[in-house]
Formats: sequence, structure tokens, C-alpha cells
Amino acid sequence: MTLAPIPPVQTPRLTLRAVAAADLADLMEVNGDPHVTEFLPYAAWQSERDAAAWLDRMNQLVGGGTARQLVIVRNEDRKVIGTLLLFKFDQGSSRVELGYALGRQHWRNGYAAEAVGAALSHAFLQLGIRRVEAEVDPGNVASNALLRKLGFTGEGFLRDRWVAKGRTYGVNIYGLLAREWPAAMAPATPARPR
Repeated sequence: MTLAPIPPVQTPRLTLRAVAAADLADLMEVNGDPHVTEFLPYAAWQSERDAAAWLDRMNQLVGGGTARQLVIVRNEDRKVIGTLLLFKFDQGSSRVELGYALGRQHWRNGYAAEAVGAALSHAFLQLGIRRVEAEVDPGNVASNALLRKLGFTGEGFLRDRWVAKGRTYGVNIYGLLAREWPAAMAPATPARPR
């Protein structure tokens, strides 16, 4: 069985929805920034070709049934300001991994917590996910703090876990269980058709 499609999910300031080719221009601002991609496993995009290659990889993941690639859209102007990925879905264990990126000009405004919180509410309450995991480079102070703020438990450190962009690095591993997630923390509501 595959990870179910995720309809648009709205928060007061944001909408999470499936990525589309039309989003790549806005995403170039996000993934073309080396400050944003510093802790991601791929280099900052340099061209439209890089953007198209990323979208192809995401479409293959989604097509395999184990992932859903979403974009974070600011409601006030419909600008795509980031991405959120649920991936490595394991049906038997009802678990999924989480990844996200937010454009640097939108940092420190609470957007990441709002988007990730809505995705978690949808995953636990609508998709029946039992466990969400995230791996974070220890140097990514903001991401480590975000996960702790949202109730994730630090479960250890995986030494020399990845090799990417010419370096070997370890990651902090975090987990959050459905029973630990308070539904009132970030209620997810379906977006109204416009």
C-alpha cells in the first residue's frame, strides 16, 4: 500500500500542497541559496536544469508510493516559500520520515513550526501514521530546536551516517509518536476551493 495523497492543508498563514512544475521558479529562491541547502544532501541549485532534476527525483519518489513532496505556500500572496517531504513510508510500521526547507528570507517568523505542525497533525490524524522520524545535522541549530519545540524526542546520534557534498557527517535522530502529539497544537484543516 502507498502513502495516501495529501489534499491541500491550510493554516492561518500557509497552505501545504503537492509540488507542481510551476513552483520551480519560487523554489529556485529557496534551493538556490547555499545558506538554505547547507544541511541538505544536495548542492544549491545553479540552474533550471537543477530544479527540473530535483522535481524528477521527487516525482519518482512519489510515484513509488513511499513519499509525498509538498510545498509551503504563503496564503497572502500564494508565493511558495519552502518544501516539506514525508518519505520512506513503511506501511507495516505506520512510520514516515520528515524533511523540510524554508527560504532564508522567511526564517524566524514561525513559518516552519506552522507548516511542520500542520503536516504532523495531518499525518497523525488523517493518514494514521504512528511514528514520524527526522534526521538533523547537529550543526543545524534551528532545525534541532524546531523539532524539540514540536515535541520530538532526541533518540540518539548516528555516527558518520551520510556522505554528501564531499563530507561525511553524523546526524541527530528524532522521533515523535502519534500518542505524543496534541491535536490542538497545530490543527490541520482542508483548504477551501478557490
